[in-house]
Amino acid sequence: METHRITQNLQSGHLPEQQLAPGSTLANRYAIQEVIGVGGMGSVYRARDLHFPNVLKLVAVKEMINQVRDPLVRQTIVQNFEREANILVTLNHASIPRIYDYFSHDERSYLVLEYVHGKDLEEMLNTTQGFFPEEQVVAWAIELCDVVGYLHNHKPEPIIFRDIKPSNIMVDQRNHIVLVDFGIAKIFRVGQKGTMIGTEGYSPPEQYRGEASPQADIYALGATLHHLLTRQDPRLEPPFTFADRPIRRVNPAVSMELEAVINTALQYNPSDRFASTDAMKEALVGVARKTGILARLTGSIKTQTMKGEELKAIWTFKCEDEIRGTPTLDAGTLYVGCYDHNLYSLNAANGEFNWKFAADGGIVTRPVVTDGQAIFGSEDGRLYAVSTRSGRISWSFVTDAPIHSSPCLAEGHVFFGNDDGFLYAVNVLSTRQLWRYEVQSAVRSSPVYSNDQIYCGSDGGDLMCLTLRGQPKWRFKSKRGVTCTPLIQKNSVFFTSLDSQLYALDAHAGWALWRFRMGKGSVSSPCMAENLVIFGSADGFLYCVDASNGHEIWRFQTGNQVSGSPIIYKDSVYCGSADGMLYCLEYRTGRLRWKFTTGGAITSSPIVYNDVLYVGSSDHILYALVA
Repeated sequence: METHRITQNLQSGHLPEQQLAPGSTLANRYAIQEVIGVGGMGSVYRARDLHFPNVLKLVAVKEMINQVRDPLVRQTIVQNFEREANILVTLNHASIPRIYDYFSHDERSYLVLEYVHGKDLEEMLNTTQGFFPEEQVVAWAIELCDVVGYLHNHKPEPIIFRDIKPSNIMVDQRNHIVLVDFGIAKIFRVGQKGTMIGTEGYSPPEQYRGEASPQADIYALGATLHHLLTRQDPRLEPPFTFADRPIRRVNPAVSMELEAVINTALQYNPSDRFASTDAMKEALVGVARKTGILARLTGSIKTQTMKGEELKAIWTFKCEDEIRGTPTLDAGTLYVGCYDHNLYSLNAANGEFNWKFAADGGIVTRPVVTDGQAIFGSEDGRLYAVSTRSGRISWSFVTDAPIHSSPCLAEGHVFFGNDDGFLYAVNVLSTRQLWRYEVQSAVRSSPVYSNDQIYCGSDGGDLMCLTLRGQPKWRFKSKRGVTCTPLIQKNSVFFTSLDSQLYALDAHAGWALWRFRMGKGSVSSPCMAENLVIFGSADGFLYCVDASNGHEIWRFQTGNQVSGSPIIYKDSVYCGSADGMLYCLEYRTGRLRWKFTTGGAITSSPIVYNDVLYVGSSDHILYALVA
């Protein structure tokens, strides 16, 4: 039977006659359907929200009946209930139920929460036979690290859950984790002590002394995983005896690697545990990779998405034509080119319009900003420099063909490619050409500066390395055009080609280290984190490969070709697709966290600054989203 578990911390004994009757209406809005949980302080109900008469919107209503006579204790109970509401309203995560309402009625207090279809892990332990597969437990554990880490990194102050256990962890119909019951969660302040609170068996030693830190949640998470893998309830065992009950002694099917991760989380001293949930998650991903379950793991959990109503733009700005280029942010101002021939300057905080500069052709290049000037190229064949304050032109440099190559700024010069088959170097101060290098085919790749060298691709399939004086060092030939921006990392050059290959070259000599074959060609520029190279392809996939050898780590399928370029921010990778979606994936596993729908294809790369993501779409709109 599917249930919605909100709380397990209330003691039984609530009188049935105090419950709201099915069919009754609470606050002229919530039609009570049935009781789905009972505790000593009240009940939890499934209800229908009558403010949506044309659709069936179910909610969970958590009730608190305060019958305590002592006024101080009564006030404390009310404050704790209000604290749960105040904490939940600040949270926005796919694995945390959303709060819709909080109110008092007839001397009772109510929380109205998102209704989750599913079962909690304690119910699953009680109703299933045998051990859970390691693959499944690792998938749940990674998701738990993700949501608990979100709480620990909460701004302005971290939140410690303090009661991680199977009954407070739901598995929804998509087989994904939802963390419930924030009744004893609290804001964490270093050195602050509290009451001895939690659940015996799952709580660490320091929590019995009134101390709670992020390491306390890590211990409870380890205890929960130990319970799931051994089916031994820690509440029935002497406290802190996990070391006396090794997991593999009970369940030999568990890998040594996973047992070691859980043992680390269960160390008696907090300093001996993982330093953070991110570190624990990284160790779990390492287990999945080493034991060979990572490919199956990503396939089984990558379907998690954030519902459309959960993810809304902070602001939007509409241009007059498609936005095909990547924006630039400098000093709180966004600069973005558009196919309506304009470069726009916007306030990054609220999207308010500052000014626009009109060129004579579409602008698909990404501007660079230096010394109060925004520099960009246009399809009218000109490289422009305009004042960031007024939007008035400072100077321009004329070429013979359209410019689709974004400028690169280095050593007082701007480098850019041109459809006329040349790579240019122009001095920013004198605005004069320093040199131009003949490539013999259009240069739509954006050059990159690294270690006093310039790297750039061409439509003829070349990847070139030049000195700052325009002298060639080496040239590598692929079979078809290279329009991406090369990635230079760890003395290697990574780039995609329309010949369906991702190449890794030695940055000094230009010879191939390895290559990876995609289903179709690519114009997507790769990005990299933790020795993982991530890029898109016209075959509709986002790929992640090992930078050392080109072996595939994961792939994620979008709804159309991926001509946009991914970026990595914190532990996520963001990338748009021609299906009109912006995708957010966990970059280590390829698990989908959320996707955001725009009205057109996304061909540019997003940018992120201060946890805000900016991306343009061919629907003419620039979006600002919470990253």
